[in-house]
Amino acid sequence: MGECNQEALEFLLERRSRPAKTLVAPGPDKASLEILITAAARTPDHGKLEPWRFIVLNKETLTKLAEKVSERGHALGCDEDQIAKARRSYDTGPMAVAVVEVQKPSEKIPAIEQTYSAGAVCLALLNAALAHGWGANWLSGWPSHDREFATNAFRLTENERVAGLIYIGTETSRPPERPRPILQDIVTWL
Repeated sequence: MGECNQEALEFLLERRSRPAKTLVAPGPDKASLEILITAAARTPDHGKLEPWRFIVLNKETLTKLAEKVSERGHALGCDEDQIAKARRSYDTGPMAVAVVEVQKPSEKIPAIEQTYSAGAVCLALLNAALAHGWGANWLSGWPSHDREFATNAFRLTENERVAGLIYIGTETSRPPERPRPILQDIVTWL
């Protein structure tokens, strides 16, 4: 067994996402954000495919996307509550990073493993931001899963989809701890 990194283990045992609505400016500067993205890019990527990429969204871009959420929601016939809830995700927070899954042809690496890797990148970026002292949250919502919205808003190609939006900023309030799973209910020992 290797040496235990007790600080890292304690961080993982105590980590807690921060609600995006509680995040304000400032967010990380470019140099700090590059450190976080570098950490996230160390995620296992199954055969060095790198089946993901990152899109940094500043506040101005998020505000423009909020307008597009409203337009798309009305075009789809969504009710006002659905539109308002989805729009709030783009209206709040000083910045976000969209993690885009990029499906790549491979005889060895199944598509589902590429999807899992993209999800792992989202969690790695979230944890890197929290470990760096930022508030952070991983969100998605119907706009990021709506093909037309996502393609236009994020300039996706046919083989891409949004895995998640990681909001990063300064936290204004620390959320209370929430109930966690009971290990006996979720673990089977064979």
